Amino acid sequence: MESKIYINVSDHKELLPNKNEEPSKKLLWVDISHYSELWQFLICSFVVFVFFIPYGYLQEAIFAIKGFKPFGWYLTLVQFLNYSIFGLIESQFKQTKRKIPMVLYLLLGLILLGSMGFSNASLGYLNYPTQVIFKCCKLIPVMIGGILVQQKVFKAIDIIAALCMCAGLILFTLADNKVSPDFNLLGIMLISSALFCDALIGNFQEKMMKKHNASNAEIVLYSYFIGFIYLLFVLLISGELKNGTEFCIQNPVTYAYIFLFSLSGFFGVQAVLALIRTCGALVAVTVTTCRKALTIVISFLLFSKPFTFQYVWAGILIVLGIYLNILGKTNHFNMKIFIKNSIFGRFKKRRKSPMVV
Repeated sequence: MESKIYINVSDHKELLPNKNEEPSKKLLWVDISHYSELWQFLICSFVVFVFFIPYGYLQEAIFAIKGFKPFGWYLTLVQFLNYSIFGLIESQFKQTKRKIPMVLYLLLGLILLGSMGFSNASLGYLNYPTQVIFKCCKLIPVMIGGILVQQKVFKAIDIIAALCMCAGLILFTLADNKVSPDFNLLGIMLISSALFCDALIGNFQEKMMKKHNASNAEIVLYSYFIGFIYLLFVLLISGELKNGTEFCIQNPVTYAYIFLFSLSGFFGVQAVLALIRTCGALVAVTVTTCRKALTIVISFLLFSKPFTFQYVWAGILIVLGIYLNILGKTNHFNMKIFIKNSIFGRFKKRRKSPMVV
């Protein structure tokens, strides 16, 4: 499961520094403000790929270990512990103080646990590309959450984008069911539950950041540590803590994979945050989406799995939905003007163009 970075493109100004303040342009705590905007974009994008490509590979490699598939929740527990430690170290260096009330972190930690836990657990039943495809379609539950939590009203292009993603998801799921002999509907239910939690977290965290102006280090530390405490009690009662620990002790390479998996994800989060601050949330969304597409290609190349061209058609529909979603977030976008210029405008140009003899 990828580290959670919630970007609301239409409201991304709240995540950026005040115009009257000196913007913070650091990448992994290294100042890059002396570079040009182009070089800042290239450096940040490169680092995003450097850390998140291994992140995806390590996640799939962990579940490729024979016998590990039942321990998705145990993976989440260790991942939460690692993130809490990394967040604590960062907070100590930055000397940040808690601004958000603890009661809100109790709720955020619970929802975050559902998001990452269900996502990790789904890999025990789904192909990795199918899981990534579902995660690319966060727009659907986020729109539902925005309507229910913040009473938002969405434009027609957002609705069309969501419909394209729904159609692509259906085609991808049917293809997975057709070519994968171990396909299990439970995996779809788990990843859908993870996306539902994503929708709640995105809107809930957006409200928290606007109201309390908390730092990313604070949110990472408290939300992941509280989620770790929740899950620790659950796994103690269920017995999976003992079973997962025994399995990883017998296969120590698993702990090495999980540590590298968590470390790359944590640094990847920092790179994306730097990209948001230097280039804006819209660019960050585009870069991370391209990274997910490359992750799917690498997954098919490095891990043996059945393939059908229905995956391609489904992927094209989802990419179209993502493109329309990003296009709809650009300033002064108008659906009627877009259709007129892209279709009727070209037709008129052809009619008015002189005939070449």
